[in-house]
Amino acid sequence: MKLLVLVLNDERHMEGVLEAYIEAGVPGATILDSEGMGRFLAYKVPLFADFKEFMKGNKPKNKTILAVVRDDGVLDRLRPLIDAVIGGLSVPGNGIMFTVPVDWFAGPERAVEEA
Repeated sequence: MKLLVLVLNDERHMEGVLEAYIEAGVPGATILDSEGMGRFLAYKVPLFADFKEFMKGNKPKNKTILAVVRDDGVLDRLRPLIDAVIGGLSVPGNGIMFTVPVDWFAGPERAVEEA
């Protein structure tokens, strides 16, 4: 199993992203409101206040989506769907997606069932 993390920088794509998760066979996810480090430093830490000009145009908030998935091809199905929805993860500012191995899991098995 893996923990799939997607940081989505434009929450206008949230509905399409969640539809992609369902289509790829991800049965559920947790959605968190989040904020990037650069924006936090520029607006909350006086020492970095000069970065505000640099941060203009960046979205003030983003969404972080967490899901535990099986190693059964879900990622191979999900990646192109996400790229189609947000315009490509390789485009700066669209977001990032990565996985982390899950060594242990407790909870209903249906939370990570195969599609």
